[in-house]
Amino acid sequence: MSVPLFPLPNVVLFPDQRLPLYIFEPRYRELLRRVQETGEPFGVVRILRPGAAQGEALTGRVSPVGTLAHLRWAETHDDGTSSVEVEGGERFRVRSFDTSQSYLAADIEAWPLEQPAADSQAISGDSVRLLAGLMRVYPQEAELIREHAPAGALRLASYAAALLPLSAEQREEALEALNLRARIAALLAALPPAPELN
Repeated sequence: MSVPLFPLPNVVLFPDQRLPLYIFEPRYRELLRRVQETGEPFGVVRILRPGAAQGEALTGRVSPVGTLAHLRWAETHDDGTSSVEVEGGERFRVRSFDTSQSYLAADIEAWPLEQPAADSQAISGDSVRLLAGLMRVYPQEAELIREHAPAGALRLASYAAALLPLSAEQREEALEALNLRARIAALLAALPPAPELN
C-alpha cells in the first residue's frame, strides 16, 4: 500500500488519537488536496534527526514506524494554508520510501498489535493502574480525566500516551510495542512512582 507521509518532529500519533495540524508548506498543501480528493489516509511518522544534510538517506532520519491519519475536519484559509484535524488509525511499518513527488511517500505494510492468548485479565489490571497513574500525574484534573477516559484498553493507552508528559522517544517506544500489554507497560514505566503508604 502506498501512502503520502507527513513527517513531524517530536510527534507520535496513536490509534484513535485526535491531532490538529496547520498546513502551510506547498508540498503538504498538495498532499492535503490529494487526501481530500481521494478520501485516503496519509501516514504520520516522526522525524528522528531534524536538519539532516541534504541528500542524506532517509533511513535513520525518519521513523520506519507510523500511524495512518484519517482526515476528520479541514478549513482552508484565505492565504491558502489550512487547519485540519486527523484521527489516528492503524499502525504501519515502512517498506520503502518514495521521493518521486513533492512530498514524501512510502510503500507500507500494516503492523497490528500481536494478541497473546489469556492476557485479557492482566491487561485489565494494567489498564486500571495506568488510569490511576495518569490521575496521579494530574491530581487537579483527576475527575475530568476519569470522566473522559475511553472504554477499552487500546483506546485508554492512546489516551494516556497523549496526556502523559513523555519524550518523543518514550512515545515511539510505546507505539512500537509488540502487543497491547507491552504498550501499557511502557507507559506505566514512564509514570512517577506511587507514594508509599506508611
